[in-house]
Amino acid sequence: MSAPNIETIVNLSKRRGFVYPASDIYGGLGSAWDYGPLGVELANNIKQDWWKWMVHERDDIEGIDSSIIQNRLVWKYCGHEETFNDMMTDCRECKSRHRADKLEFEGMGDMSVDDAIAQSLVQCPNCGKTDLTEPRPFLTMLKTRIGAVADEEDYNSLAYLRPETAQGIFINFGHILTTSKRKLPFGIAQIGKAFRNEITPGNFILRTREFEQMEMEYFCRPEEAPALVDEWVENYLEWLGSLGVSKDNIDLYEVPDDELAHYSVRTVDIMYRYFPEREEEDRQWDELMGIANRTDFDTKSHSKKPQDEEGKRINPDSTDDLSYFDPYTNERFYPYVVEPAIGVNRTLLAVLMDAYTVKDERVVLKLKKRLAPIKAAVLPLKKNKSEIVELAKKIKKDLSKTMRSVYDDTAGIGKLYARQDEIGTPSCITVDFDSLDDQTVTVRDRDTWEQERVPAERLTEFLNTEG
Repeated sequence: MSAPNIETIVNLSKRRGFVYPASDIYGGLGSAWDYGPLGVELANNIKQDWWKWMVHERDDIEGIDSSIIQNRLVWKYCGHEETFNDMMTDCRECKSRHRADKLEFEGMGDMSVDDAIAQSLVQCPNCGKTDLTEPRPFLTMLKTRIGAVADEEDYNSLAYLRPETAQGIFINFGHILTTSKRKLPFGIAQIGKAFRNEITPGNFILRTREFEQMEMEYFCRPEEAPALVDEWVENYLEWLGSLGVSKDNIDLYEVPDDELAHYSVRTVDIMYRYFPEREEEDRQWDELMGIANRTDFDTKSHSKKPQDEEGKRINPDSTDDLSYFDPYTNERFYPYVVEPAIGVNRTLLAVLMDAYTVKDERVVLKLKKRLAPIKAAVLPLKKNKSEIVELAKKIKKDLSKTMRSVYDDTAGIGKLYARQDEIGTPSCITVDFDSLDDQTVTVRDRDTWEQERVPAERLTEFLNTEG
């Protein structure tokens, strides 16, 4: 079977409770989604796996959880207030709105999109007409107001919902350096929500206005940064593989200089084949994550001492200095930062797409056991036999002390197996008449459909070691 498309995953997600449209009973809200009972478990398992891998298993990374709303000056001096814009164009014919840099036209060559639109060479992706407005900047940070008497005219009450989690790390660098007594190189990790007022969000949970990032900033000496970019690319390829993401659906993209963010001198994007149904090979891929060399841009931008080429202070509002004193070389300098940043939504979508398989015309979601929303389903063979039901519920209660388990008697055993296969449950435990006599149960494997009799008292041990 060929790889599933996003629409297949959307249908599965709605049907089985992974992802629902947000505000659905009021007609929804564009590109906003809610995680259902299975989706929140899968997302949490991915985040916990990342945190364990990134923070617990390493000796050089600390964790943090910073505020979503920061002082507006954070976004002024990191450059986002000035540069966090997309160029937007509207179709005068159908009134649809598009990011200008994503539009294509015949014979692009060296011609800019602006010039192509001016010459009516660009078609609206929605209606095909070429009557588009001149591109104009669109601030993608979501604004809010703080304070009891905040109003639209009061500039001092202006704040933003953070468009990335990185800045919360940078502005706490000095605190963490002091409290943890770390020496370079070391990293600071964070999982948290970010918000971007995207012009054209879409493609299910791939591009949304509200999303969650798993981001780490690795602080190092300037000369160490280039090699660390490559090192973290390899680290992430290995971690993604451990989640079940196939290397056949992964590609690396070296971001060209004219596409780099204002803070980056090099970025490598790890791309995933989210659109296998597209005939054009180059349109099958989209960004899963990026690894960037941010240089000392951020540590300098938030410090009070650095000066520009004309000797003017870069940040006159800062009260701190984020330079680092190396006790081994007696040098003081501003650390470089290598940033691997990956989204929970995009990771979850890639995991679902790679796990989706069909066996004998039945959907089997072959999730890694540690990621599966439900680890074990306890199924009574006869729901009208009180002794079987009582034993099954006791087994479920015992298993729930160490793993996410469910009890289900809402259908025949064949349909119950199929339901659990489709949501990725690794093991089904059937309690039958023999269980009442010998206290053994049947454990069925999701992937092989093989069955094995196991003593009920050994179930927890068996399920924690099996596979």
